[in-house]
Amino acid sequence: MKSKLTLWIFVGMALGILTGHLSHDHLAPDTRKAFSENITLLTEIFLRLIKMLIAPLVFCTLTVGIGRMDNLGSIGRVGLKSLGWFIIASLFSLTVGMILANLWQPGLAMNLPLPDAHAASGIKGSAINLKDFVTHLVPRSIVEAMANNEILPIAVFAIFFGVAASTMGEAARPVLDWLEAFSHIILRMANYVMAFAPFAGFASLAHIISDEGPGVLAIYARFIGEVYVGFVIIWALLIGAGSLFLGRRVFRLLAHMRTPMAISFSTSSSEAAYPSLLLGLERFGVNPKIANFVLPMGYSFNLDGAMLFATFSILFIAQAYHIPLGLGQQITMLLLLMITSKGVAGIPRAIFAVMAATLPVFHLPEAGLLLILGIDHILDMGRATTNAIGNSVAAASIAAWEGQLGPETADELVRATADAHAADLLLSDPPPSGLASSRR
Repeated sequence: MKSKLTLWIFVGMALGILTGHLSHDHLAPDTRKAFSENITLLTEIFLRLIKMLIAPLVFCTLTVGIGRMDNLGSIGRVGLKSLGWFIIASLFSLTVGMILANLWQPGLAMNLPLPDAHAASGIKGSAINLKDFVTHLVPRSIVEAMANNEILPIAVFAIFFGVAASTMGEAARPVLDWLEAFSHIILRMANYVMAFAPFAGFASLAHIISDEGPGVLAIYARFIGEVYVGFVIIWALLIGAGSLFLGRRVFRLLAHMRTPMAISFSTSSSEAAYPSLLLGLERFGVNPKIANFVLPMGYSFNLDGAMLFATFSILFIAQAYHIPLGLGQQITMLLLLMITSKGVAGIPRAIFAVMAATLPVFHLPEAGLLLILGIDHILDMGRATTNAIGNSVAAASIAAWEGQLGPETADELVRATADAHAADLLLSDPPPSGLASSRR
């Protein structure tokens, strides 16, 4: 079932490229514009369907994951390991982007016509200060955070809620059981939504090729190719790091991640793959307590693809405008991006907002962003896929590190067990123990 969905996603992408090509070459400009605007409705509907599931799913899974942990010490230990992993992975991604940009000098090699240095990019830069980060981190209202689909504030509330539940023991078990049953219902809804993914991938590529034409791929082929080489290097580093904990099983993990990766790539959204990623990790054998804890944190703190893209693109802009940046300035830029990127999780085109705020710090023209805005959709596909790979490897590796990685489970068994347990939770009295504990 999952392999068929992956196949249909790629079929949809191929048809999208062909449809966009035909639209760009054969439709009148007004008709083409209307077609491009209307076709994006398919992608927008799919992303909205996914986003309506993300907030309740993150809250339920993270709360249950923490609430079912044996003690506060294990919560702190897993949290520290997760943050350590994410920081190191982000630093590696930033460094790879910096090394490749200095090695290939893409801004000089492409010799593109430059926008006026004083032109506005239309992107609002995110303020770089501790106050904004902290106020975004701590939700004013959990209802508001859920309404805005802000993962980081939801995660903070869920962590407090889960910790409080874990200290109450048996008294909190009915609530945790109910939340776990609720999360299974959300995951079943996600399975229905995933059937729409091939259409979203089709519409996404049809839109960009219809607007820009297939020629955009040729004009920026070198830049796109170099960024994707960087993504592949990050994939290799992540797989190598994962193999230290998973051994050869890391390749089985990638097999389980085929569908989430295809969804991320075709829709340019790692968020869209969240439910599928969660199920894939459980099928791989990751204890749900670990997956439910690490994955939401990864979506806020582990932006491997975005980190590489940011350093590569900023240095590309500096080179294009012939503004040299010394090694010290580049290292400062890495640290700045490392910090500021954590405060804009969940914001559309978040990495562009961070870059727009970073460029003036080094006296680089914001107009340079206009050089890459036209091809951002193509690059975003790789960023989203890299983020999905990074989060899945992190969750599986931390599970192995904690001794919480079991054998792989067949898709049918996972589905049947989840459905049966969800029904038991809703019908039985008193509530039975959670699915996570029944599997281990």
